Amino acid sequence: MARVRTFVAAAVLAVAVVGLPSPAASPVVVASAGVAASPLGSASPPRAGAIVPGSVGRSSLNLDATYRANLKLTWATRAIWVDSTVTIRNTSGGPIDRVELNTIAARLGDIRLRPVIVDGTSVAATISDQTIVVPLGGVLPTGAETQIRVRFSARLRTGLGGSDWLFSRANGIADLYRWLPWVSRRIAFDRPNHGDPFETPTSSFVRVRIVTDRRLVLATTGDRVAVSAGGLTQVFEARGVRDFTVTAAVDFRTVSRNVGGTTVRAWYRPGTNGAALLDAAADAFAALQSRLGPYGYDTFKVVQSAGGFGMESPELIWIPTGTTTNLRYQAAHETAHQWFYGIVGNDQAEEPFTDEAAADFVARSALGLHRASRCPAGRLDRSIYGYSARCYVETVYIQGGNLLDEARRRMGSTAFWGALRGYVAVHRGGITTTATLLQALDDATPLDLGATLFAPRFPRIY
Repeated sequence: MARVRTFVAAAVLAVAVVGLPSPAASPVVVASAGVAASPLGSASPPRAGAIVPGSVGRSSLNLDATYRANLKLTWATRAIWVDSTVTIRNTSGGPIDRVELNTIAARLGDIRLRPVIVDGTSVAATISDQTIVVPLGGVLPTGAETQIRVRFSARLRTGLGGSDWLFSRANGIADLYRWLPWVSRRIAFDRPNHGDPFETPTSSFVRVRIVTDRRLVLATTGDRVAVSAGGLTQVFEARGVRDFTVTAAVDFRTVSRNVGGTTVRAWYRPGTNGAALLDAAADAFAALQSRLGPYGYDTFKVVQSAGGFGMESPELIWIPTGTTTNLRYQAAHETAHQWFYGIVGNDQAEEPFTDEAAADFVARSALGLHRASRCPAGRLDRSIYGYSARCYVETVYIQGGNLLDEARRRMGSTAFWGALRGYVAVHRGGITTTATLLQALDDATPLDLGATLFAPRFPRIY
């Protein structure tokens, strides 16, 4: 997440399919009749599962999950209705008896959860902070599969203060970040800064049908594959993504450019300089792909959001409206997150260095904007909960980025960038750690970076 805040709007970028072809560029037309039944119809028909009696007191992130969801958005009232079905195959290596699903609607949306259904049977799901905890009613063995249907209503906020900008309709734009219940673990949402309290694995397939009460232009993580004749129902699909962002406005305009075979497209409202938004994102994308290796998706989306901070999302970033002098920095930082957190995932709450320091370093390298930190030197291995609001960015982003730049200087640029590209290639689609990132750099040089550079700043690792 970028550090500079404005109070007008932000930009969202939607990530295409890693290593897989995108859906057809021209969406097919679908009939709109019956889309609002109950109120959206079942996301997926129930089916028999493989859950057996017993309990093990265990959940896991290491699950193969695909998502099919219906989202209804009523513009005037800011109300949303979600009906989602996640199909889960237990690939964790051990039995589980519950699944933990992340949605910030539980914290920001005044969520009203309907009965949760596991393989056709209602279970006593509970809400814990930003997590829906779903007991399976038994044990799901390794290799077995189950379906979980989650339905809830919520309401977007109207302000941009605190974390409200993540789930809000303001300034003519609706922003829905991490609304779709996604396999995760229980993570505290409250933190003393604007760190990202999330960790999510990649899904091979997501299909979202969005029904609106008026014609809206939608920018989402996915690519549009169908639209109704009246434009009130649109269907989007994505592959190889860690979450699914939705941004909407009545009057979004778009402009696009091909960059090395990838379509970079900007969504913006009248009065915003769409050309400048596209230029900043396209230039950043080209520079970062040359340093970090293939992006792997067909589209990259940069979208004006309601406000708050710049924010990353698979195939999509938000850039706050009103960003002018630092537009190129924000675009570069959020674009860098396509690789660090998007392509290579991490525990963003417990190990923010892994994505934030790496993203800020490569962004500032591309722009030549390295600077000194405005806070005393500190540890780089703390969770987001261990940094003050004043020094979170200055320590993790700036000091962390400067440490990576020192590693580059000692190793030599050729060895350093080769190691970073190798790290991305090896861990593409997975979840990695700070220790893994540092080891990848150390392994690429005869110098002992662990002892001479990393150990003092990462005492939990060395």
